[in-house]
Amino acid sequence: MPDTWPFDRAANVAAITTRQVLEDKLPILRATHYADDDSWAFVCGTTNETEDIRVIGMGEALELDLSLRGIADLPSGWTAWRDSTGGEWSRRRNDTE
Repeated sequence: MPDTWPFDRAANVAAITTRQVLEDKLPILRATHYADDDSWAFVCGTTNETEDIRVIGMGEALELDLSLRGIADLPSGWTAWRDSTGGEWSRRRNDTE
């Protein structure tokens, strides 16, 4: 990892992902920076099932996908998404959380 940490949360702070990202190696296609507690979620977008939720460190998320650096400045209460690995990230403010 480059020297400068890009996120507002430390590398060892917990973040949410999915079993599909970790075990099935699906790409991270959606990232949410929650307004209520400044936490982050990095998911594939293929599941909303509670049993698929996994907890990782912010640093582990960045190791899984270095392109997350490009959305590290995502404001609290916003979501970023893309259609495929290498695709351009789009951003929008969350209506509700």
